Amino acid sequence: MTISCSLNLYLALAHYPVVNKRGEIIASAVTNLDIHDMARAARTYGAKALYVITPLEDQQSLVKTLVSHWTTGSGSVYNPKRCQALEMVCIQDTLEKAREDIALRAEGYPRIVMTSAREHSGGIPISRFRELLETGKPYLLVFGTAWGLSQDCMEQADHILEPIRGNTEYNHLSVRSATSIILDRLLGRPL
Repeated sequence: MTISCSLNLYLALAHYPVVNKRGEIIASAVTNLDIHDMARAARTYGAKALYVITPLEDQQSLVKTLVSHWTTGSGSVYNPKRCQALEMVCIQDTLEKAREDIALRAEGYPRIVMTSAREHSGGIPISRFRELLETGKPYLLVFGTAWGLSQDCMEQADHILEPIRGNTEYNHLSVRSATSIILDRLLGRPL
């Protein structure tokens, strides 16, 4: 199950376009804990970057302040491990700009794999996504905030992962929990 060190995986935490509980398209607020925990998971499992997607300037400024505290400020001395994780964070206005940034890293345009707590026809299992990653081609794994990615956003996907299922009908994980579960199932060492 181990994927070679040619892993070409990027993560994105999309705050736009997402939907609220009424199904309206919104830009959600950045959450400090999401960025910390997702960056730490990305670093642990060997992803190349975590893109935070928001068109809102005040939210971009908040992310820059948070990241700079842990990468160049006093936090970098206080907790160097946190620095190693948060230096992976990139801020972009849109998913398309994140894709362009990945392409500029001489990796080529990544294929997009969306996540969702809802079932989608043609959703692929983790095992299939693992096979795709083994090709060495770049992939951008996108996680949505609020009540999930908008339908227009989902239509940009090359693939949609099957949702995480627990052993109950309840299915409303935090995005940081879902990220860790998916990365472990995708890239974790077998028990």
